[in-house]
Amino acid sequence: MFLSWLLLLAGSVLTVFGTPVDQGSHFLDKRATDKVSAAWYAGWHSEDFPLSKVSWEKYTHLIYSFAITEPDVHTISLSGSDGKVLPQFVKTAHENGVKAILSVGGWGGSQWFSSNVGSAKNRTAFVKTVTDFATKYDLDGLDFDWEYPGEQGIGCNVVSPHDTNNFLSFLQELRADPIGEKLILSAPTPVTVWSDASGNPSTDVSGFADVLDWIEIMDYDVWGSWDSTVGPNSPLNDTCAPAADQGGSAASAAKLWEAAGFPSSKIVLGVASYGHSFFVPASDAFTCAGCSTLKAFPAYDAAKQPLGDKWDNLTNVDQCGAVSGPSGVFDFFGLIDGGFLNPDGSVASGIDYRFDSCSQTAYVYNATSSVMVSFDNAQAFAAKGNFIKSSNLRGFAIWEAGGDSNDILLDSIRKAML
Repeated sequence: MFLSWLLLLAGSVLTVFGTPVDQGSHFLDKRATDKVSAAWYAGWHSEDFPLSKVSWEKYTHLIYSFAITEPDVHTISLSGSDGKVLPQFVKTAHENGVKAILSVGGWGGSQWFSSNVGSAKNRTAFVKTVTDFATKYDLDGLDFDWEYPGEQGIGCNVVSPHDTNNFLSFLQELRADPIGEKLILSAPTPVTVWSDASGNPSTDVSGFADVLDWIEIMDYDVWGSWDSTVGPNSPLNDTCAPAADQGGSAASAAKLWEAAGFPSSKIVLGVASYGHSFFVPASDAFTCAGCSTLKAFPAYDAAKQPLGDKWDNLTNVDQCGAVSGPSGVFDFFGLIDGGFLNPDGSVASGIDYRFDSCSQTAYVYNATSSVMVSFDNAQAFAAKGNFIKSSNLRGFAIWEAGGDSNDILLDSIRKAML
């Protein structure tokens, strides 16, 4: 089992990776000290990545994604996430000593969070909705993936300037509930602190720290097809980049959340097993004509968005009904399937490569297809593992478990956290 402090009833002994460590008579609050080795498990990918492929022994928590919010506050739905897999997910997790958590919301499933927690009556009803759901499926916890309370998000979410305050009131009521008080409660967050009623980053989120077991800072999608240049999908640090290219990072995000009252011991770093692709002509990809050194922040042609791996589609329709082309996302396994990487994760022959020491991010480029991908490899995951350890963070959570290949990324970050 991954770096997990397990309190043994006899002798006040702690166990780290199965090795007993005598701690004398000290008694530690298990909720506040257990390290987190987690990943989200996407139900809609269960055919390609069945539960039998999960390396359960390497996780402390697995998070099933997603239950989505509905206009009826008395309902959350598993539509779109292969809900029939959830009972087996919970059973298998428990058989392997792993906590089974359900994520509610997500980018496409947060439409009705605002109204569901927007009044005292609705908050009480929503507490019952989620606790009934947790009881029905024997869940150990709930992960509220609202992501952007007080901000629009996907484009058709209900939004209120009071979202963050209402979210806190809901969580406080949930934690006070006889069922809710026993659940693990967590919430993914952006690299900036949630907005207050004025639309500015909140300066005090200590109330959330009182009721949540942890937050997962989503240090990914920092750069993508919405930007004017190629940039790091999941930067560890960006303070060494030009000011205009500092879009947020793991390091800056942790500092912001801690400054607003969220302790490092309750911060889990969200890490990405995927990268974004861009169509970059060779004339823009390299530092000079005839060079083999890839340029930092090159321009790209947004009209020629590449198709990503097998989990991407030529046409995508979101929860709001908006139609778009391919996302261009390449999971780590997709970079191997696509010929960018060898099966062991090393760079394939004929592929140009750059590792950015500033953001600790990898880039690959296929000059034949003009496709460049910003992603995290084993080196990047090791750097994040070292950061988690040195910064006394709670642990990591990977989006998503099925994106890895032969646990190359998972093993790297676990080893670095030792």
